[in-house]
This record gives sequence, C-alpha cells and structure tokens, in this order.
Amino acid sequence: MADPILQISGLEVAVDDTPILKGVDLTVPQGEVHALMGPNGSGKSTLAYALAGHPRYEITAGSVIFDGQDIVEMEADERARLGLFLAMQYPVEVPGVSVMNFLRTSINAIRGEDISPRDFIKLFDAKSELLGFDRSFADRYLNTGFSGGEKKRHEILQMAMIEPKFAVLDETDSGLDVDALKVVSEGVNTMRGPGLGVLIITHYTRILRYIKPDVVHVMFEGRIARTGGPELADYLEEHGYVEFGAAEEAAAPAG
Repeated sequence: MADPILQISGLEVAVDDTPILKGVDLTVPQGEVHALMGPNGSGKSTLAYALAGHPRYEITAGSVIFDGQDIVEMEADERARLGLFLAMQYPVEVPGVSVMNFLRTSINAIRGEDISPRDFIKLFDAKSELLGFDRSFADRYLNTGFSGGEKKRHEILQMAMIEPKFAVLDETDSGLDVDALKVVSEGVNTMRGPGLGVLIITHYTRILRYIKPDVVHVMFEGRIARTGGPELADYLEEHGYVEFGAAEEAAAPAG
C-alpha cells in the first residue's frame, strides 16, 4: 500500500460554535480514490471545507496530516500550494474575471512563479483537448451564465491544469444530468493515477458508477460509521442509510 497522502485523526470541527465533526479518523493512500457517503447533515461538506481551510470551519481538536505535514494551522492558500484542491458543490460566479485569467492566476499562485503566456496556452489547449472542454468558454467570465454541468467541467479543467496531489470533490454530481456527469467523471478518470489521491464526497451512488472507488466510507453524525470496499456503495444503494438512523436513500430518484 502506498504511503498516505491524507491522514486525519480525531478531527473535531465546529461551525459558529456548533460541533459538527466529532472525531473523524480517515486515511487515504496516495493514488487511491475514496468515496465519502452519508445522509444530509452528516458532516461531509464540513469535512471538505475544513480540509480546504475555510475560516468559518474551526478545527477544535485532532490532526490533519497532508503529504507529511500537519496543515491544521495553515491558511487556505498554503494548503493549496502544498497540493490540496477542492472542487466545490456550488462553484461561485465571478463577473469581470475571465476563465483564462482565473486559470493563469491560479497556476501562478500555486507555482509561486509566473507561467509564460506561451506555456500557459499550450497547457490550456492540451488539457482542454484531453477533457473535451469547449475552448469558447475561455474568454467568458468565470462561471457567469454557466450551466451546472459547465461549472463542474471548468472545475475539473482547473484541477487538470493545477495538477494537485490530492483532490476533494464535494458533491460534484449535484445538479448534473447524466451526460454532464459522464463528462465530469471521464475527466477525473483521465487524471486518475499514482500521483493523485481523490476523496469523492457524495450523497448518492450514481457518480460511483462512473468513477470506481477503491474504498467507501460512510459518515453519520460527524463520525466515520463504516468503511468498506466498492461493494459498500452497492449495499447503500439497496438499503439506504436506515441502519445508521437516517431514513434516506443512497440512490438518486429516477428522472
């Protein structure tokens, strides 16, 4: 087994002084794809934002070791420069900032040096072709007027260009139709490999039909309640989260 790129021990997180995570233990070896499932309100997105360094999510106990370093006291930009990437459930619109400017600024910030215009265009063209990203979006304002699928595709393009060591995909399947879900999943699968660890956070199992996880974790009431192989997702699709105390399904409604 590869060394863990992410090792979370006894993590407790509060939002506005309300405890949400109550002792999370989670280890992801580099190169593996893990899925984190659970009913609404179980703490999945809280974990994502706490890992990324959102100031509203206060880590009150525990440790988060990323690539050998404890990142609990680090700012969000420091975590990003170490190689941690977050794809948000609801990507924000940024009027006045083009996709190209945003991507180039992001790469410069992560690398700590300016990428030349020529090298940037070569990288953009290569990744766009690899992921099937419509280059006509390059000059549009970031996420402004984008459909849900277009926003998620852009995040995957951003991920491909930055080339992080670890990606947290928070409810990436939320609001996507089947075609958009396939495109986004193909993008993630294209980047999958020994140099990238992935944590897919999802309520439903449908994205896991396209991105096969190595390990599945179930979160309930701020803790990891169960860990298993890919078959655990199939079990949840059939039985839902009833045995964990939540009368919710893990399979998305038809339609």
